[in-house]
Amino acid sequence: MKLPNRRGAQKKHCSFVFDNALSIDVKLSRKRCFASLEDSDVFELQGKRAVVTGAASGIGLAIAEIFAAHQAQVFVVDLDQEKASEAAKSIAAKSGATATGLACDVSNATSVAAAFASIDGPIDILVNCAGIAHVGNLVSTTPEDMDRLYGVNVRGTYLCMQAAIGPMIEAKRGVILNMASIAATAGIADRFAYSMTKGAVLSMTLSVAKDYIAHGIRCNCISPARVHTPFVDGFVAKNYPGKEAEQMQVLAKAQPIGRMGTPAEIAVFALYLCSEEASFLTGVDYPIDGGFFNLR
Repeated sequence: MKLPNRRGAQKKHCSFVFDNALSIDVKLSRKRCFASLEDSDVFELQGKRAVVTGAASGIGLAIAEIFAAHQAQVFVVDLDQEKASEAAKSIAAKSGATATGLACDVSNATSVAAAFASIDGPIDILVNCAGIAHVGNLVSTTPEDMDRLYGVNVRGTYLCMQAAIGPMIEAKRGVILNMASIAATAGIADRFAYSMTKGAVLSMTLSVAKDYIAHGIRCNCISPARVHTPFVDGFVAKNYPGKEAEQMQVLAKAQPIGRMGTPAEIAVFALYLCSEEASFLTGVDYPIDGGFFNLR
């Protein structure tokens, strides 16, 4: 993923006046205006410790990369230790930040407890990206399918939030970002079990945001539409053999914008939501949907 260039941009100074009373000095960098901040400090995560699950590939990897590029210490959590370690090594080499790969089965309470115990210290940011998908309606979805998706998408999100919330309460600060989906609030064909789990992620997000707002902890979720990841490539190959190209077109056209999103586009927004610049935002579900909800 090509990371944003935050350094060396030409700066221009301007001032905005609101109600003839409040003047806010700002810096313009790359045609963006950020209140009272140097452009190099915007979205800076220096000194923050971020745990990202499902971070060895796809959206999770893109988020871990951009967090590290903004100088967070990143814990790359994935089911596969080798892939987690490889991703962490690559992230550290690119960013110069500290990155650690951790193996964790998020659906298993013992595994989650061990992984978070090994972090040993404050957790400033938790991003729950680990997740699995399933194609099926009410009739074709088996109890085993339901249990498997619940285990990773719902139980996994719950266990990781529960493991992280203690250090956040102690520190009286923290940010939790969960990965929901447009399937949480829209009827999508043949996504019965998946939609159930993402609806639960959204509900848990709102509950945690409410319960811990007084502790200085923010909790939001992102609901992407179709995002082109290696997972999607494998998913299409497995479920639509011989019709991969056709199905890719179907997935692209599901968004009015005419294409799937990219992991980098989700990661940039995740960076904002987990930064101090988003300190007023909590308890919100943010669709990144290529016009799916409003323009169909």
